[in-house]
Amino acid sequence: MTTPHPRLPRLDAATAPAAAQPLVAKVIANNGFLPHLIGTLANAPAALETYLTVSEINSRASLDVAAREVVQITAAHLNGCDFCVAGHSALALKKAQLPVETVQRLQAVAPTGDARLDALQAFTRAVIEHRGAVPDAALQAFLGAGFGPQQVLEVVLGVSLATLCNYANVLAGNEINPELKPYAAGALQ
Repeated sequence: MTTPHPRLPRLDAATAPAAAQPLVAKVIANNGFLPHLIGTLANAPAALETYLTVSEINSRASLDVAAREVVQITAAHLNGCDFCVAGHSALALKKAQLPVETVQRLQAVAPTGDARLDALQAFTRAVIEHRGAVPDAALQAFLGAGFGPQQVLEVVLGVSLATLCNYANVLAGNEINPELKPYAAGALQ
C-alpha cells in the first residue's frame, strides 16, 4: 500500500544524518539510484545499518539467490509491500535468472510448478502466517523437500530482513521507484 505523499521523510546523501551518509552513498553507487526504502531508513542510521548488514549476511546463507528471492517476494506480498515485491522481482529476474512466468506466480504467492521453490514458498508463508509457530506438517513438508534445519532458520532470517524493509516501506507510504516499476506485480511481461 502506498500513499500519494510519503509519511516519513526520504533523505538523500546530502540530507541524511552524518552516520547514514556513507551508507546512502554506497547504496547509490551500487544501484545507480537511491531506492526510496534507503531514503526512509536513513532517518535512523542504526536501522539503515541493520538493513544493509543483515542483507549482506543473508546473501551468505546456504539458500541460493533464487531461494532467497522466493522468501523475499513471498514475505513482501504477504506484508503488503508493493515496493519490495518489485525490487525483489527485479533481482529474481536479473540475478537469479528465474523465468518471468515463475516470478509472476511468486508475486501472486501461487504455485510455480517447481517443487523446490513451491516448498520454500509454502514454508515461508507458514512462518509468516503462524508467526514462527509452524505446524508440524508444514515443517515436515519443507524438510521432506530436501531442506534441513539450516535452511529452516535461514528462512526465518530472510523473513526478519523482509519484515524490516516491508514494514518500513508500508509505514512510510513509499511508492515504487521509477527504476523498479517495470518489475511490479502486474507489470511483468
